[in-house]
Amino acid sequence: MLTKKQMELLRLIQVRLAESGVPPSFDEMKDALDLKSKSGIHRLILALEERGFIRRLPNRARAIEVLRLPESTGGTPRPGRQRFSPSVIEGDLGRVRAPSPTVAPPMDEDEVRSIMVPVMGRIAAGTPISAIENRSHTINISPEFLSHGEHYALEVKGDSMIEAGIFDGDTVLVRRQETANNGDIVVALVDEEIATLKRLRRKGNTIALEAANPSFETQIYGSDRVQIQGKLVSLIRRY
Repeated sequence: MLTKKQMELLRLIQVRLAESGVPPSFDEMKDALDLKSKSGIHRLILALEERGFIRRLPNRARAIEVLRLPESTGGTPRPGRQRFSPSVIEGDLGRVRAPSPTVAPPMDEDEVRSIMVPVMGRIAAGTPISAIENRSHTINISPEFLSHGEHYALEVKGDSMIEAGIFDGDTVLVRRQETANNGDIVVALVDEEIATLKRLRRKGNTIALEAANPSFETQIYGSDRVQIQGKLVSLIRRY
């Protein structure tokens, strides 16, 4: 699922590559999408790259490769390195309200299929904060944004994962599990006191919790100090 601007940019890059073999410049992208600054283009490109639609080629100016298109346009993935691609659900995140005790409101098919996911508090994407708080409320999530198993949600605090497309104020959906592979974005509990959202790197008896923001240092711990609490599967963003 792409936003309107992400889709417009992806199509623009695809068309220009097909016509001339060269992607548009940032100025051309900005003008075509009617944005006020190139910083908005940077954010769109990061989002498309993290979700696996494009790839920027190193050491080459303006070198962008389109890896795939959304399924709705008939696009198919090309072979390549797999990266985390957050499924973003856009919209408001209000508390779930119980129906009237006398008149039950009609429910559409999506509401019938939705799954109640508990929101367990806040998670740090920056300086670690206190361990995950108790359940505060629940939200309705479509099954297509979840994987098999038990899930919970956490509200993100901080900006250490912005280059992975995870921003301060987002709500992340996490599958509860105690193991993860190198490169997975996980909820990690350090010293049974502090919880953080980072990319996992494991080497021998050492675990590195890696930020996706060059302003933040990688956190390195002995494996006995870190417990994996879950793996990130999707996120929700409120505008």
